[in-house]
Amino acid sequence: MSQWYEELFTDYAEKYDQEIFTQGTVAEVDFIESEIGYNRSLKILDIGCGTGRHAIELARRGYSVIGLDLSDSQLARARTKAAEAGVKVTFLKGDARDFQFEESFDVAIMLCEGAFSLMETDAMNFQILANAGQALKPGGTFIFSCLNALFPLYHSVQNVINENSVNELASVTDNFDLMTFRNLSTITLADDHGIEKTLNCNERYYAPVEITWLLRSLKFSTIDIFGCAPGDYQRGRKVTANDLEILVVAKK
Repeated sequence: MSQWYEELFTDYAEKYDQEIFTQGTVAEVDFIESEIGYNRSLKILDIGCGTGRHAIELARRGYSVIGLDLSDSQLARARTKAAEAGVKVTFLKGDARDFQFEESFDVAIMLCEGAFSLMETDAMNFQILANAGQALKPGGTFIFSCLNALFPLYHSVQNVINENSVNELASVTDNFDLMTFRNLSTITLADDHGIEKTLNCNERYYAPVEITWLLRSLKFSTIDIFGCAPGDYQRGRKVTANDLEILVVAKK
């Protein structure tokens, strides 16, 4: 039986590119470039590349990029977009939990919940981080974003304090399991063919201290964590309980 994220990204490529959270690609790649010193000789791995928005923008700027994703429809759109943009990107079908590129890349990126935090167990999520670390050369840079556990923790408490409030964040806070840091929710959407589907989602939120511990255990030497929002990646932005996502920059 396929998992909810596999169903979500089946025939959901064109609609995905129209989502509001996918519109900040240029600014996000600006941040990536600044973090890697604008060195266009670096080889980049995009884990959970989806429709290729970051990989294609990086290739447009002169970088060598390989994109990895589990979804056939997302990869098909990525290849079409790359051809239309006139850039060369190698897009490979693969599972982020089960790939091996031994010290092959200078940079790995995994943005907008690309694979990590979507998996059904913590062990699977950890394996994705381990695979990314293994793919990096010594001194390599790993840039990724994930869901911030401080957000639902804080807002759950606020909802308890003010029980009668109407809170637009209830879809997260009402379904957040304090024991597992997982949010269980049901969403209904139409795919690229207009077919409606209902999905029972299960997403893992991570506290910054957890991310630090996980990466330290994988021998990353430097770990910086920032608050972020789509299209708003910047070094020095402190993490707050109002940040739905956190941005991580780690070096081996």
